[in-house]
Formats: sequence, C-alpha cells, structure tokens
Amino acid sequence: MPENTRTQQLEALSRLLDIMNDLREKCPWDNKQTFESLRTLTLEEAYELADAIADNDLEEVKKELGDLLLHIVFYSKLGAETKAFDIADVANGICEKLISRHPHIYGDVQVKNEEEVKQNWEKLKLKEGKKSVLQGVPRGLSSVIKAQRIQEKAAGVGFEWEQTEQVIDKVKEEWGEFEEEVQKGSISKMEEEFGDLLFSLINLSRFLKINPENALEATNKKFIKRFQYIEEQAQKANTSLSEMSLEEMDQLWNAAKNQ
Repeated sequence: MPENTRTQQLEALSRLLDIMNDLREKCPWDNKQTFESLRTLTLEEAYELADAIADNDLEEVKKELGDLLLHIVFYSKLGAETKAFDIADVANGICEKLISRHPHIYGDVQVKNEEEVKQNWEKLKLKEGKKSVLQGVPRGLSSVIKAQRIQEKAAGVGFEWEQTEQVIDKVKEEWGEFEEEVQKGSISKMEEEFGDLLFSLINLSRFLKINPENALEATNKKFIKRFQYIEEQAQKANTSLSEMSLEEMDQLWNAAKNQ
C-alpha cells in the first residue's frame, strides 16, 4: 500500500477534527462525554491496540490506532471548550518535549548508543523539575510493566547492576528467601518474598533483552490453546474435564504440546 502524501495526511487529520466538531454539536452521546467518562474507554482502546500488536494483526492495529486518535482529538476538543488547550497545543507540546529531550539531534550533545540516549532523557526530566526519576511511571500500569519501567528509569541514572551474572545471583538469592518463608508458612511474608522474586526476574528479563509482558502473554496464549485442546478432546469423547483424571488430562496436554 503506497504511503499517503503529507498533504493527504494533513487533510485526513483536518477531516477528523471537522467530524469531531459535528459529533460534539449534534450527537447526544458525544455531547455528554467528559474527561472522566472517556477515561475507562481510552484504557480499553489502549488494551485493544496492545492485543492487535501482540497478534501481529496490522490491519487491526490500524483500526485501533484510529480509535485512540479519536480519543486524543476528543480530549483536545474538551480542552478547547474549557479554553484550557486545543489540539495545536497538544501537538506543539509534544514537539517541544521531543526537541528538548533529543539534544543529540537538535543540539550539540554527542551520544554513543541507545543507553546514553536513555540516560540523557532521564537527566533532562530531572532538570525540567521532576522530583524523582520514577515520577513519570503511571500508577495504573500493570504490575509487570510498572516494574519494568521502574527498573529502566532507575538504570537511566546509573542505579544498575553491571553484569547479567549479578542479576542471576540476585534471582537465586530471592528464590532462597522465598523458599524459607514457604517453610515458615506466613502468607504475608511469602507474598512479600514472591514479589521480590518476580521483581528480580523482571530485572533479569530486561538484562537479557526479553520483554516480560510479551513473554508472559505468549505463555498465556500457549496455555489457553493447549487447555482448549483438552476441552475439545473431552467433548469428542462425550465427557467433561471434571470427570477425567489428572493423568488423562496430562496425556491430552502432552498431545497438545506435540501438535
């Protein structure tokens, strides 16, 4: 598919702005929306985009990006109505941020690699008035992604292990501490140590260039596929999983793995 020209791209965005104006004025549902009412819908759209990306469905990615773009235009329209900001302010704001945080492109700063870019990014954020490098991590992120982002941001200012072997040793240490609490039987302590173990595993995945969210989602999909195979085979045999022994289900599980 040929790429649209810059003129066509701008015309499409202008068309969307015009449609948003019409909807806000003439549609009863769109007219009643607020920042608060759109919030959960925006989160849902973001997750649908994430699913499409995970499925490598580019046609669906395109559609979900459109849904998210609509939300950005919608919020900007609401901002314009309260005279707080409009779509131009939103676009100019991110442009200025990108320019200021890429001095190696728009200034005279020299960088050797991607890691130095990340480090400069975090240092610049502190200069802009951030009290903590962790301040920009959204509270609503899933715990796996939040842990990953926390670790990345801390590493950006030098709080980082030097070698992968050190991280592996930390995982082993946390596993040992978790095992000790399992033996003692305190749920609260086990939960605490299990959290530490997960955090260290996520840190290891980062060192190994593995995306922990993607890895876990792939395992989720694999489990679902294999478990549904067991259900299908049980249905063909005119039985239910509750009537099958664990050994029978395990045999079907292995069959699903071999497919």
